Amino acid sequence: MPHVTSYRPGQFSWVDLATTDPGTSRDFYTALFGWDYEDEDAGGGIVYTTYSKDGLHVAGMGAMPDAMRDAGVPSMWQSYVTVDDADAAGKRAVELGGATPMGEAFDVMDAGRMAVVIDPQGAMFRVWQPRDHIGAQLVNEPGSFCWNELLTTDANAAEEFYAALFGWKFTTSDTDGMTYTEITNDGDVNGGIMAHSEEMGPMPAHWGVYFAVSACDESVARVAELGGGIHVPPTDIPPGRFAVVSDPVGAVFDLIELDLEM
Repeated sequence: MPHVTSYRPGQFSWVDLATTDPGTSRDFYTALFGWDYEDEDAGGGIVYTTYSKDGLHVAGMGAMPDAMRDAGVPSMWQSYVTVDDADAAGKRAVELGGATPMGEAFDVMDAGRMAVVIDPQGAMFRVWQPRDHIGAQLVNEPGSFCWNELLTTDANAAEEFYAALFGWKFTTSDTDGMTYTEITNDGDVNGGIMAHSEEMGPMPAHWGVYFAVSACDESVARVAELGGGIHVPPTDIPPGRFAVVSDPVGAVFDLIELDLEM
């Protein structure tokens, strides 16, 4: 079991859920993944939930701010990238054509310092400068996140932005007519980029989160039993078998059963 103790700058290190219904979301994910949870008072009436598996942190959850909910923003999974300096990363993102909708970086108690960033195509993510909280302690195992994927309206422009911000490099391939770009950070694979197509229908640019599972078909059936939605049924792809699903509150995420023999 890989127990992660640190992340290099530019690595995805944490995911959390902004939800309009924390109670329903908690019941769903603990039942689906077997997660344990701990609620913490984050001040100002805010409760932050940390999910764990086998005693190791895997993800987080918080209630969506009223302003976002009132604006019609759907519940969503959010991706965090580790940086040395959240203030500098936020300012650099703005220089590159992005935005920081919550203003300058801010402290999250003693856990770390973060900035919320929107890239030039509209995809939101967080930059995370760790202190007491490094991010996920368990990754790439069933019940933990294993991949972060950008769906964007302009893949070339996105590559330019993230290369300048994080130093990422990219390798693009074409399989059966589908173009896909793998991200590498300091030589290690660190996620992917896919251009939005008309066949996908109307969809904003966003960072999606994949969770590893032992058996994709069984997990998708469990999603349905728990009141979630199925958007792409179990499908074989080169890394294994995946599906796109959503929780009962509407937050979309991916499940993947990795083919470890590939």
